[in-house]
Amino acid sequence: MSEAQGFSEPDRAVLLAVKGVGPTVVARLEQLGFRSLDQLAQADAVALTQQASAMLGSTCWRNSPQAREAMAGAVEAARRHCVS
Repeated sequence: MSEAQGFSEPDRAVLLAVKGVGPTVVARLEQLGFRSLDQLAQADAVALTQQASAMLGSTCWRNSPQAREAMAGAVEAARRHCVS
């Protein structure tokens, strides 16, 4: 996938290294319009989880502790990566 369509391969690798973040979580972030860790670092994990839930038309993401933890982990990893 090109950067214009989604995360670069290095950014994707950072996200996939986070516990609970797999290809589906990365795909959801891309569907929400995220293309870089810099962009993701500015996001609010709770809002992202709610947006993903609304996008899917399902409360599963909003109510799932695993989904919330995955989104929080992805945002935190992006923030750590952008600081280093």
